[in-house]
Amino acid sequence: MALMDFIKKQFIDIIQWTEVSDGTLAWRFPMADMEIQNGAQLVVRESQMALFVNEGKAADMFGPGTYRLGTKTLPVLTYLKNWDKLFESPFKSDVYFFSVRQQVDQKWGTSQPITVRDKDFGAVRLRAFGNYSFRVADPKLFHTEISGTRADYGVADLDGQLRGLVLQNISNAVASSGIAFLDLAANQLMFAQALTTQLTREFEKLGLKLEGMTVQNVSLPEELQKILDQKIGMGMVGNDMARFMQYQTAQAIPQFAEGGGAGGGSGIAGDAMGLGAGVALGQVLAQNLAAGLQPAPATAAAASAQAGGMKPEEVMATLEKLADLKAKGIVTQDEFDAKKSELLRKLV
Repeated sequence: MALMDFIKKQFIDIIQWTEVSDGTLAWRFPMADMEIQNGAQLVVRESQMALFVNEGKAADMFGPGTYRLGTKTLPVLTYLKNWDKLFESPFKSDVYFFSVRQQVDQKWGTSQPITVRDKDFGAVRLRAFGNYSFRVADPKLFHTEISGTRADYGVADLDGQLRGLVLQNISNAVASSGIAFLDLAANQLMFAQALTTQLTREFEKLGLKLEGMTVQNVSLPEELQKILDQKIGMGMVGNDMARFMQYQTAQAIPQFAEGGGAGGGSGIAGDAMGLGAGVALGQVLAQNLAAGLQPAPATAAAASAQAGGMKPEEVMATLEKLADLKAKGIVTQDEFDAKKSELLRKLV
């Protein structure tokens, strides 16, 4: 019995890998001192590939299926071992299995702000995060470059390297896309596509295929965020500054009216009230709003009729909002002064 047990332990009849958990990319079939029986069965399941490695040299590779091992199914190994067509003896060879299914929801993110070059702003510091998915596409290359002779190699072992690749290539992605950074930051899908284009080649060098990339958030410095907000607002009303002012005014009226903007009359609004011009200013602002929202210029009578519904406290709140926009840098001093002069000339 002891002799029979010894003989059974020396030869392998079935070579297969049953994945017991997620996250394993490469797994070496345990050989110990055993040999593979000529005519043994190799079972490769869906989402797997198997690679025979002889004395450190990658030999034959198999996709999903069931195979009888011999000189016909192992042509490269047969050549390396100088077998002839009559070979029938057991043999030794390392067998590695690879999982080629997608590894999804892999996280990436900037632990510290990183600097990217931009044609408009020169250099921009940003934070960003998202996720990506990948798979092993070239087992031979992955074995040679990454997993090597380890008994098993998992996603966790590769995580740091891939995160580093993503962060390293963000700047290159922005530069090579030829798209202004603010446009990329405002469109996360466009940003993800630029990153995917840049990273695809880097993943291929490791025997991997980048299947998907998402950018879930981009955090900009405060001054750039203001410019981006202004750019988005301009996109909503076009590039006409008068329409932009009308848009900002319309946004401000309900917020400041609810907040009790009439309780004091400070700043430019207070100065206007000191001149007894509160109601008249409200009428002029209402006319500007009406002109921007109607397809054709409104008549004086129509504008006057629409202006009648605006309350003095709303006028003050609107002026306070315009002053706040100027303080935040969204409206320049020249634009504010021009609008102020225009309104006061109409009051004369």
